[in-house]
Amino acid sequence: MTSHRAEFPEKLEFLFHPARYKVLYGGRGGAKSWGVARALLIQAAASPLRILCAREFQNSIVESVHHLLQSQIASLGLDSFYEIQNATIKGANGSEFVFAGLRNNVTKIKSFEGVDRVWVEEAQTVSKTSWEVLIPTIRKNGSEIWLTFNPELDSDETYQRFVAKPPSDAVVVKINWDDNPWFPETLQKEKDELKARDPDAYQNIWEGNCRVTLDGAIYAKELRQAQEEGRIGRAPYDAAKQVQTFWDLGFADNTSIWFAQSIGAELRLIDYYSNNQMPLNHYIGVLQNKGYIYGTDYLPHDARAKTLSTGRSVEELMVSAGRKVQIVPNLSIFDGINAARTVFNRCYFDEQKCAEGLQSLRHYRFEVDKDTKQFSGRPLHDYHSHAADAFRYFAVAIEEDKPASSARGIRMPGWRA
Repeated sequence: MTSHRAEFPEKLEFLFHPARYKVLYGGRGGAKSWGVARALLIQAAASPLRILCAREFQNSIVESVHHLLQSQIASLGLDSFYEIQNATIKGANGSEFVFAGLRNNVTKIKSFEGVDRVWVEEAQTVSKTSWEVLIPTIRKNGSEIWLTFNPELDSDETYQRFVAKPPSDAVVVKINWDDNPWFPETLQKEKDELKARDPDAYQNIWEGNCRVTLDGAIYAKELRQAQEEGRIGRAPYDAAKQVQTFWDLGFADNTSIWFAQSIGAELRLIDYYSNNQMPLNHYIGVLQNKGYIYGTDYLPHDARAKTLSTGRSVEELMVSAGRKVQIVPNLSIFDGINAARTVFNRCYFDEQKCAEGLQSLRHYRFEVDKDTKQFSGRPLHDYHSHAADAFRYFAVAIEEDKPASSARGIRMPGWRA
């Protein structure tokens, strides 16, 4: 086997020394992913390794680092050593690269316990749940978990877990454009233009510093106030009070559920759960296994639609399973957002159990035109919008009584039961 001489930025030398966690974070142009791809290909050529290339969301191989690895194989002159297949890359010595999404893929991830290296790309999006499934699965002696990411918010799970409070056996290296000796001139121009036009965006995109808030973040003010007032921390379950649940239904998309209690003037968000492509009885089972005493499950208006597979609606199926169900009025998104802003100052969040829901509320934002910086008329529809929609239904359902003429004047029966 022959290969071209591999070149690396000096800061990436640590990739060739053992460590349980190797964390590469920073701004654009630092050659993080490029360097990791090269290092893994060289290590896998030197000795047989099973390498999992993962990201939080991966619906197809196109969304993985498969293509990046393929280009680096050619660049390193390793074409004759590696066999590039549609869904895997195999080395002549038995090394193998496999690819998977972490989110809602627990069974598949748990099958990777024989893995030597995990490379988690775009790790800033990885949820608390995904880390808690992945990390104990990778338990082979000498196994390593590598992360590459551009940080967004310092409250994000990955940043907190690996940068703000890293494990003792982690090497954490910030890598930016000025650490890359091959930083191209075209990117230099792009970088300088952004620095002149939008210094705050420049600090995040090119210098790898966390944003204070995301552009167009819908609940930025409310979440900052909740944090400052100590309302994000512990929100204990009161076994003497019923728990109400608030759902956003998804099928290909996520189904998201908030668990809440009304204790005096406080609205306690005590738990959160989401998943996708799971049958309704999965979610009912999750609720039952949590051991709470339940009141009402509040569902969106589309819960009344009959499904082709059963000929029955989600509402009917839940009632037949013994659940007490209420449909939340179908208000506009903006009326719902206003309702959420109105009740936010009474909300207390369990920081651990609601970690994913809180992460999504922080990332819930209006679409922003990159050139004009103007906000569009609607929130961005992405993974985070499902938790935010369920939270919106929560707010609509529990808002205080208002005059009948008010668009949000709805008091849901049974909330304070």
